[in-house]
Amino acid sequence: MKKFLLLAILAVFTIGATTVPQPTYDYIGSKKCKMCHNKPTKGSQFDVWAKGPHAYAMETLKTDRAKEVGKTVNIFDPVTSPACISCHSTFGSVNGENAKGLGLDEGVSCESCHGPGSAYKAVPVMKDRDMAMDRGMILPTEEVCRGCHNSKSPTYRSFDYEEADKKIQHLDPTLH
Repeated sequence: MKKFLLLAILAVFTIGATTVPQPTYDYIGSKKCKMCHNKPTKGSQFDVWAKGPHAYAMETLKTDRAKEVGKTVNIFDPVTSPACISCHSTFGSVNGENAKGLGLDEGVSCESCHGPGSAYKAVPVMKDRDMAMDRGMILPTEEVCRGCHNSKSPTYRSFDYEEADKKIQHLDPTLH
């Protein structure tokens, strides 16, 4: 019995010692992204986002249509429902502790697709894609988009990633 207890304790310490905690990055909000990503020479990414459907995703939850759809799945206020805001707002999809830079009204903002920006927002880091990726930046993929664009949504329609990507593309022409 003592041998078993000793082995169990040793196993816990060994597993604990080899588990490296993943860094937690903070969300900074689209206004911070705008500071660098709104220059015409760099592609005006912020303006492209601000004119697109993701910026207004929370607004759709305020409509009569959203309330009608919500009732079909026992949601009576889509604007306050975690099931709805988790896809209609970056703020609604993340842990409150690291979301202090976000607001519910931002809709689906930059960091929903690119990851929390606190550690990669600095210009020297952003100029080095590998460094930015090491500091939490992600590149949007079909998998990222399908986190919300899927059949769990009561308003789901077929989703063609390639087509959707073209509609919201906001590349930096200096990098491509």
